[in-house]
Order: sequence, then structure tokens, then C-alpha cells
Amino acid sequence: MSINKEIYIIYIDKEKKAFKDIKTKDDLDHWIEARFIAGKHNFILIDEAQEIEHFEESICNWYTEDNTDVIITGSNSKMLSGELATLIAGRHVEIRIHPLTYSEFLEFHNLEDSDESLMTYLNYGGLPGLRKVGLDNDEQVWAYLTSVFNTIVLKDIIERHDIRNIPFLNNLIAFYADTTGKLTSANSIAKYMKSQQENVSANIILLYRGFFAEAFLLDIVSRYDIHGKKVFESNEKIYWDDLGLRNLKAEGGMDSYIEKVIENAIYKHLCFLGYEVKVGVLNAGEVDFVCTKPGKTVYVQASYIISEESTRNREFGPLEKIRDNHPKYVISATPLLSTRDENGIKHLSLRKFLKEGF
Repeated sequence: MSINKEIYIIYIDKEKKAFKDIKTKDDLDHWIEARFIAGKHNFILIDEAQEIEHFEESICNWYTEDNTDVIITGSNSKMLSGELATLIAGRHVEIRIHPLTYSEFLEFHNLEDSDESLMTYLNYGGLPGLRKVGLDNDEQVWAYLTSVFNTIVLKDIIERHDIRNIPFLNNLIAFYADTTGKLTSANSIAKYMKSQQENVSANIILLYRGFFAEAFLLDIVSRYDIHGKKVFESNEKIYWDDLGLRNLKAEGGMDSYIEKVIENAIYKHLCFLGYEVKVGVLNAGEVDFVCTKPGKTVYVQASYIISEESTRNREFGPLEKIRDNHPKYVISATPLLSTRDENGIKHLSLRKFLKEGF
């Protein structure tokens, strides 16, 4: 705990033995009440709140106190956002914590902005725990990422939903790693799995995919008809929350999937910038991302290197066919590129975008 003239912080971390005796809502109430200071602005911070029986009843009571804020964190395996909304009846604001952005990654690891640093970020991802592991030992990095992935899958998916078909679960997550950024449907995946001698229904695939999304391993991105202004209900794209976990489950090396990783990195940064992101559909082709937030829409194409006219036409062509005045961008890792304007479409450097946005 710490104190100053304006605020008073009451902190509980259920992962530490100092707080092991706080087991029920009554224990929690007594602990907070003994430390609560009337007349100050009290911040009550509870880490791993789900370890306290009926914690929600306690925090709802403290929430009503004057000049009091309650901040709780918890494990996906026992307290998911949908359940939390039910428990505390909408009296909360949810803050989703994303992996580190590229700029944060540089700061965390004391790195200079460079192509080498960017490739390290694209390879290892942005989990903050990498700071303790360090980036110098490739074997230790992948061991750490393996541990994180296995913990999420075991606690948040297998144990939580009593999954029995674990081999299929592993095959499906590997499939989503290898098809990152590609349009997929449950029916097409079922047909593919059948060709691999694995008979599963489309409904089971949708169910398991939902578990992955619920555990914040994957994001499901719908398609959006740019001209018709409607959302399609099939053939979504899948992106990963963390690049390192995606690369862990993918076959091959970075050279074989760099375009997928770049597209995923751009998607995640768009989310960080506060956009709701969908896949754009045109009669003449596809736009990687239609990005919206109140009062603003932007269109984005993601690419690796644009050095040939055919690649330029593939990336710029769909944007040129959109007949509105919303900003349009192509983002690529093309060497020596900073920012260039081509017929009203801005071509941005990947490094610059991940550091500075638009």
C-alpha cells in the first residue's frame, strides 16, 4: 500500500501468501474496512479476484462508496468478461490488455528502433514476461512461450470446457496458425480435416474456435461489404492476439510466413489504435482491413515488399476502386520507405506505422 495527500491505494494480490487468509467476501470486506480511509480517494486493487469466494458481492458494495474506485484483474480460466458482466450487473468498465506494441517492446527491452529489432518483435511477439527471460537465448524464449501457451490451453480451454478430443484441439490451433489472415469457414475446415483422416463436424469447429477466442488466443474478424454496407456471416479471417504464440504453433520459419505475421501485426496495432476492424469485400477484390471508430473510417492494405508492378496493382488496385473520401493506406516493409503518396493512397513503412500510427 502507498499513501499521499490525494489518494490511498489498498492492494490485494491473491497469488501472494500475505493474502492467503482472504478467502471469502466477508474476509475481503474486513480487510478493506480496516484500511479504508474516509475523506480520501480510495483505490481498491484486487489481483486474481476470482480466488475469493463471492468477491463480486463485496466489490459491488465498495463500488457504491464515495470517492472509491475498484480495479480487479483475474484469470480467464475462472473469470471471463461475459461472466463478470453478469456478476456485477453492468457496473464496470472492461479494459482488455493487449500484448506489447512495437514501441512498448523497444522500451521494455531497451532496444533501438531498427530492422533487427522489428524482426525480433515479429518473431517473438509482445508478451511482457519476455523481459525476465531476455531475448538473447532463442531456446529459452521458445520454452517460455511454450509454457504460456500450454497454460492457456490447459486451464482456459481443456479444463474449463472439459475437452476430451485434445489431438483435434491441437490440430485445429495449428491450422489457424498456418492460415492466419486467410478466409476460412467451419465447413471448409471440416472438409480439410476429413482429408487428414479426422472426422469432425462444422459445429464442433465453431465451438472450439469460440473457446480459442474466449481465451484471447485468437480474434475472429468478419467480412464487410464496402459498397453494400453489410456484414457477412461466413468466411471470417483469424488473427492471433500475440505473434510469438502464433509463430510457436506454425510450421516452418519466419521466411515462410513473414507476410502472414506482418498482416497480423498490422491488425493488432489497428486494434490498439482503437479501431473496430473488419475485412473489406469489393466486387473487384478484397481490402485487408476496413477500420472504423466514431466519426472515422480508414482502409488498409497490408503487404510485405512492393517492388514489382504486379504487386503494386494487387495492393493499390482495390483501394483505387473505392469511391469515397475516407483515407486509404498501404502498409509494407518495403526497404528505404518512409511515407509516399500515390494517387491519394498513402504508402507507409511498417516500422513507422507500428511506432507512430497513421
